[in-house]
Amino acid sequence: MGKYLLRRTLNYLVMVIIATTATFFLAASYLDPRLSKFNCAQNRDPVRCTENARRVMSSLHIDPTENVFSRFWYWLGRVAHWDWGRTPGGGFVNQEIAGRVWVSFRLVTIGFLLGTAIGVILGAWAATKQYKVSDQLFTLWSLLIISTPTAVIAVVTQILATKANRATGWELFEFLGESGRHSGSWISPFLDRLQHLLLPTLTLTVLGVASFSRYQRNLMLDTLNADYVRTARAKGLRRRTAVFKHALRTALIPTGTLFAIGIPSIFVGATFTEVLFGWHGMGEYFITSITNQDVNGVVAVTSFSAVCYLVGAVLAEVFVVVLDPRVRVS
Repeated sequence: MGKYLLRRTLNYLVMVIIATTATFFLAASYLDPRLSKFNCAQNRDPVRCTENARRVMSSLHIDPTENVFSRFWYWLGRVAHWDWGRTPGGGFVNQEIAGRVWVSFRLVTIGFLLGTAIGVILGAWAATKQYKVSDQLFTLWSLLIISTPTAVIAVVTQILATKANRATGWELFEFLGESGRHSGSWISPFLDRLQHLLLPTLTLTVLGVASFSRYQRNLMLDTLNADYVRTARAKGLRRRTAVFKHALRTALIPTGTLFAIGIPSIFVGATFTEVLFGWHGMGEYFITSITNQDVNGVVAVTSFSAVCYLVGAVLAEVFVVVLDPRVRVS
């Protein structure tokens, strides 16, 4: 078992290195920090702007006129000391990542957990109602949500929240930023954050329920017709007990693997949700880095995402090893 996990981990580690290296060369080849708004923010003279940009980029070692391999080796040496470089504006990428990771964590965690739990429950329930009206309606709803872009769902929730605020005359829903103005007792900041978290969490939960429910329903349909479930029923076991004790437990094994792989997304963030709701997390930082021609920022986010998914893949492998005796034997 130990050799199996070590072999799989090394395979994932190689893929992380390849993904990070490829991203650096792609970003360094196609992103031009000279076009960043930071280099010409205070100088509209094209000649002086260019001179200032070259001086700044040279000091930050992000000058695109330099050989890409030279920049790569310099960048690699800094990364070896856990320094992911500087942005075109002169900021530290390490500080940006450190702050935004926990923003994404606060945003995604509740929605991810609720979406998984509710999706598994509703998916198992829909499988027991196969081809009935309730199953068909739930299937229609799930497919509609899955086929709708995240941006559309987020905008629709914002429109409905705005109408609800106008109808009630109260600011019940807040959906711009992580927090806003608050006053009063010590609990006001906490309630304010919950108020801003409500709509993005609802968006992520709806998406999670739709995807996990479809996955769980298909798995349950396979196990409900399995021989061991029919044998349990033939021995006199009640249908509900046979479904939950035998069919559902077996169907949860692949779902658990999918859940383990999805855990790193808590730290990587949800790009569209963060941008539309004004949360300054990892997803938004990735988009901002591309817009600002920030090579180091793009590579850092990609590398961090790859490492997160490496951890998730290893957790999934551990889950498989624990549940599948054939893997432990090999």
